Amino acid sequence: MAKLAIAENTTAGPILLDALSALSDRAHDVITRLRATVFAPGEEKLVDLRFTITKAAEMVGRTSEAIRQAEADGRLPAPRLGPSGRREGYSLTEINHMRDVFGTRPSRGPNDPPLILAVQNFKGGVGKSTLTCHIAQFLALKGYRVAVIDCDSQASSTTIFGLNPDIEVDDEQTLLPFFRHAGPPDLKYAVRSTAWTGIDLIPANLGLYQAEYEAAARLRGNPQSLDRLRLGVESMADAYDVVLLDPPPALGMLSLAVIRAANALLIPTPPSTVDFASTAHFLRMIVETLEIMEGHLGARGFHFLRVVATKVDEGKSAHTQIRDMMHAVFGADMLSASLLDSAEIDNANVQLRTVYELTGLATKTYERCRNNLDRLNGEIELLIRKAWPSHRSELRRLGLG
Repeated sequence: MAKLAIAENTTAGPILLDALSALSDRAHDVITRLRATVFAPGEEKLVDLRFTITKAAEMVGRTSEAIRQAEADGRLPAPRLGPSGRREGYSLTEINHMRDVFGTRPSRGPNDPPLILAVQNFKGGVGKSTLTCHIAQFLALKGYRVAVIDCDSQASSTTIFGLNPDIEVDDEQTLLPFFRHAGPPDLKYAVRSTAWTGIDLIPANLGLYQAEYEAAARLRGNPQSLDRLRLGVESMADAYDVVLLDPPPALGMLSLAVIRAANALLIPTPPSTVDFASTAHFLRMIVETLEIMEGHLGARGFHFLRVVATKVDEGKSAHTQIRDMMHAVFGADMLSASLLDSAEIDNANVQLRTVYELTGLATKTYERCRNNLDRLNGEIELLIRKAWPSHRSELRRLGLG
């Protein structure tokens, strides 16, 4: 009936606008209620992961007995006990403190460069934000200091880290001011903490799309402006081991700036002929674009560049065949592990979470998904460590160099 009324009314424009406004209001109401359900209390996202002493010992790289002894002699605080007198488990903050006390916290050395990793593909729907958030959280669980810069106006990473981009993020809190003429001199104004210990975020919202125009305006007669984001990232990167860039799925000014800012590149590609062809075009465009930029701005290399198969359903022969073909084509330039298509990732997304935030699950599906993520992210961690000179002797000792 509503559609018929709109079609018959000669003033359909205002009615259509009212209808769209009503749809928008209802959608915001659903998101608000979802956040109120998932992010408690006060609709603020909390990540209260607790780890048993056995798991803590594994994460810290010491025995359970060594942790108990350090608690007994005062090097570590006494464990938090529940009403029954049993340990309640350790938070990630407490585990990082243990790592600091025992000297087992992984990090880049003082002369190692921060690793600035862009998860980049000009095609949408390939799993960029899913990868970005899971990589960030895996590294945080390992004890690294991580920053995530959401460069995409769709703001998927911002949402996963607990912010409603339409309500809780002003344009002035995104990258947008940085791209304006006479904008801030660095990116420190936009960095905020997240519910995750060890992860900071520069958020995005829909208004960030205006940065495309601001960056284009800066570029006229001034090709050096393409290095502005690089300089901005470098102004904050010393506080972190790894900075992750989640760019928009298009060849625009922000995507070019991200490529120029990164010193490592991960290219997610689902196992379909269309997506493989898109990645082939993306690689050709990357080469041509970098050649042009190098002519104006000088060379900019990557510590590593890897293709990663995403959204792989190993129950589908077409997926495994195309993935095998991708491995044959890209060889060592492709990660061995793939991001498998999993119901657990979908279930986490419904809750505005990641698989690393799901707790209390012991199903085979969850364990298989978690193990897959750990294998994939472990490969990425090894590539990161290989980029740091201070880690090379230890990696060689372990047979990983």
